[in-house]
Amino acid sequence: MSGAAAERVDAIVVGGRCAGSAAAITLARRGRRVVVLEQGHFPSDTLSTHLLFPAGVAEIQALGALDRVRALGAPEHREALVGGAGLTGRASYSSYSGIDHGYCVRRVGFDAALVATAREAGAEVRERVRVTGLVRERERVAGVQWVGPGGTSGELRAPLVIGADGRRSFVARSVGADRPYRSNANGRACFFAYVEDERSDEWRSIAAQWRSGRELGTAFPCDDGLLLVLLMPPVERAAAFQADLAGEYRRTLQAIPELAARVGGGQVVSKVRMALDTTSYFRRSCGPGWALAGDAGHFKDPVTAQGMRDAMRFGRLLAEAAAPIIDDLVRLDAAVRDWERRREQECLESYQWTNQLGRGEAMSPLEIELYREVAADPARAREMLDVFSRQRRPSQVVGPRRALRLSVRALRRPGAARRAVAATVAREAWVAARDAAVRRRTLR
Repeated sequence: MSGAAAERVDAIVVGGRCAGSAAAITLARRGRRVVVLEQGHFPSDTLSTHLLFPAGVAEIQALGALDRVRALGAPEHREALVGGAGLTGRASYSSYSGIDHGYCVRRVGFDAALVATAREAGAEVRERVRVTGLVRERERVAGVQWVGPGGTSGELRAPLVIGADGRRSFVARSVGADRPYRSNANGRACFFAYVEDERSDEWRSIAAQWRSGRELGTAFPCDDGLLLVLLMPPVERAAAFQADLAGEYRRTLQAIPELAARVGGGQVVSKVRMALDTTSYFRRSCGPGWALAGDAGHFKDPVTAQGMRDAMRFGRLLAEAAAPIIDDLVRLDAAVRDWERRREQECLESYQWTNQLGRGEAMSPLEIELYREVAADPARAREMLDVFSRQRRPSQVVGPRRALRLSVRALRRPGAARRAVAATVAREAWVAARDAAVRRRTLR
């Protein structure tokens, strides 16, 4: 199709899940004509651990989709629990923008709820449409070429093309931004399935995580009376899972005693899903006429469950920045650059913290001391939850002074292997200093 005959809109969003729907909802509500091109269809599933803390639920509320999501029937998580080394900490959530609970909603219903909200806002969502190329005018991305059902094809033009098409983003590849400028290969793989939840008591309102040796497992109550059971073993165990996926999943679940007790005799009712590469990254995420939202531009290991919240938040913020000035290309490009910088400012420390938790190691002596504090004091446990809900930075909760106190306690603990503890303390101090230097250099 020639450029003269091309359809013209205000913005094109490639991908219609968390980031794409959030951008589309926000642009449409601000009076912009936005078209979402989604290669798949809705409702449909996608690989995701889909836990939301209060900050994530607040993003759903900001998009106007909370009533639809609540109607899916997932229980509210009123508390969170962490366990390891024989210690258990439990606390309720602090309120975030009036939200004091979390959710775990299966993506089949969740994504469809966001898409329905986008359509209600005035966005046009075209399903089973694949983008095959970007249209350029001089040095600027000015639209896309697409193919759809029945061999249909065409060209769509807009001042802004938003790639919200995931980790394997076509838009990122097409603009030469698929190679991250910052990345970290994490040490855990992910295997998860849905299990019938035998419990109908308070456990249906608790999101729980346990660690045992190098193993990490979670139990998140979700919709339809199910439990999302996520296992994150060291990545070198992936081959054992691939050889006997269902068997190794069940054996690993049983190797975490507290998780096994929580699951009880609940039957696995879905196939086991897997993600073997959870490399975290930041990609260059904007240029003339284009931006990358959600996992297309930035991804963190799922061990801290930040992906959906960040995808919705920065999809929304991108649209808020672009909508008022989308016809002024100079101002639009400047606004998108500012948006990318804001994302890095808000996400960099969380990214660094996530990489530490994603190492795939047994709990360190410092972590055990931290768990002792959390187990003894619900207020301390709530501080840790505030990190997950992005109300506190990790360095505000375990800063240099507290890290020093934890180190001293670990060294004085009866029976401590002091040389090994000292080596751990030295390593963690080096990592903290390195990460702080990166933040200063990047964010100044």
